[in-house]
Amino acid sequence: MRKENESSSKRIEAVLKGLDSQSSDPEVDSFYHDRIYSILKEKHKREIIKSSLIKYYKAEELKPYQAELIKMQEHLERTGKKMIILFDGRDASGKGGTIRRVTRYMNEKHCRVVALGKPNSVQQTELHMKRYIEQFPRAGEIVLFDRSWYNRAMVEPVMSFCTDDQYRRFLRKVTLYENNFILDAGQTILLKLYFSVSKGEQARRFERRRNDPLRQWKLSEVDLQAQDLWDEFTEKKMIMLQKTHTRECPWWIIKSDDKHLARRETMKLILNSVKYRGRKRSLNLKMRPEIVVPGDVELKRMKTQKKKYGKPLA
Repeated sequence: MRKENESSSKRIEAVLKGLDSQSSDPEVDSFYHDRIYSILKEKHKREIIKSSLIKYYKAEELKPYQAELIKMQEHLERTGKKMIILFDGRDASGKGGTIRRVTRYMNEKHCRVVALGKPNSVQQTELHMKRYIEQFPRAGEIVLFDRSWYNRAMVEPVMSFCTDDQYRRFLRKVTLYENNFILDAGQTILLKLYFSVSKGEQARRFERRRNDPLRQWKLSEVDLQAQDLWDEFTEKKMIMLQKTHTRECPWWIIKSDDKHLARRETMKLILNSVKYRGRKRSLNLKMRPEIVVPGDVELKRMKTQKKKYGKPLA
């Protein structure tokens, strides 16, 4: 199959090389379209059409929710409220792709994506929360953190990027920080999202990154060890939910093996967190419980697994 695909690709490439890049003649474009289509085998035509239709359908299905996100954003601007959305979870769990779909049509003047790198030598001596607080939204703005201060509850202790004392101190104080600095008189909306991918699906996504030159840059030091350290990350996830899921600042677990469903249901969750005028009443905003799971429900499930199997599984 791979050799056949490569052969078809080379034949298509040969046809495309003959294109006049400046041509805008519909008849010429149609001619080359027919040439390309004629060299494909019937099964390849079906595969391409099916793949294109599925991709088109998924993009179209998200658009009504993306339109509602614009309305929600306009409401935040009018009322001067702020929104912070944390996208945390395992590597290759679909955080970045979801963020791109959520923000695709938003007004960039009132929306920011923050993905902080490794702290520098000065930041390492400061309060862990400080560099995140510096990125908090102004009135009417939405900030989406592609990984957040909860790195200290997951990645840092597993990878020995922080001390045990720093880890324990963070778990003791983080909810106080959130209450004091984030939930200021109801003006800030905080959503804490944890993207949960199965071990098998994570392995498949890593393999794709490893073999795709367009995705190889995504492979990090943590990625390369994530499968071997699966149980350690799972244990830290359970502790994080136990210590930091509160009524005021709850966690929401997004089951993300199906990327499209994770993206759509995340949009529903965001929209349900804000009351705004003009909401399209016919749009289904009911979240699927097998995709969006409250943190306390996930914690109970993990505790049951630990009691039965000696450890939580995911």
